[in-house]
Amino acid sequence: MAKYKVEITGINTSNITVLTNEEMIELFKKAKTGDKFASDLLVSGNLKLVLSILKQFSNKTDNLDDLFQIGCIGLLKAIKNFDLSHDVKFSTYAVPMILGEIRRYIRDNSQVRISRSIKDIAYKSLKIKEEYLINHAKEPSVEYIAKKLNVSTTDVITALDSLKEPVSMFEPIYNDGGDTIYLYDQIEDKKTNNAELSTKIALETAIDELDERERQILDNRYIVGKTQMEIADELSISQAQVSRLEKRAIKQLKKVLK
Repeated sequence: MAKYKVEITGINTSNITVLTNEEMIELFKKAKTGDKFASDLLVSGNLKLVLSILKQFSNKTDNLDDLFQIGCIGLLKAIKNFDLSHDVKFSTYAVPMILGEIRRYIRDNSQVRISRSIKDIAYKSLKIKEEYLINHAKEPSVEYIAKKLNVSTTDVITALDSLKEPVSMFEPIYNDGGDTIYLYDQIEDKKTNNAELSTKIALETAIDELDERERQILDNRYIVGKTQMEIADELSISQAQVSRLEKRAIKQLKKVLK
């Protein structure tokens, strides 16, 4: 199955421990009593959760090490606030918190860069607007400016908009004394769906809990597309054994994902 390809300095991401659901429950019970060792195990046992989320940011930043550290802060907050009585998987609860920390970091450490050509059009447009206003006591139309500069109206609009102060997606737009509603909350994220991401991460975690032969069989059957007979020949076992191992692996995945 697909391996974690996020590279973090000083960490062998392929050998990170993955906890079973039963182990998680026991560790959370101990952590709630103040057991620091249990808390540390929860952190190390959920690092792949952070790595899974970082995959979607791998093409957006050159420093995944920083994002990993920020993601771990989100993980720590999730572990601290997670309540077993809510009857929800930890990954489902933690994903939004980790994503929130990472997005907040990117928001606070990024700058909107405007190209030189757009800036030139913007400043020339402002000069034309100023001269026209002086001579005609009103502002010129976008079409007039575009014609004077020999550019499209879209170029003028884009250039002038670039001069406006950018509004953060995390800008508060409502607060009645309770939870604050941010602009981000009102924008649909079609690329990132927390529910789908949680399911994907849960599936990856469940696959990690299978033994090597079961993972190999599922990989060949559902990724490569080989028949049970072909896999049986490669592994030097019977087709019946391949079928039995495949069914057992699928049953285990269903059990974990249920």
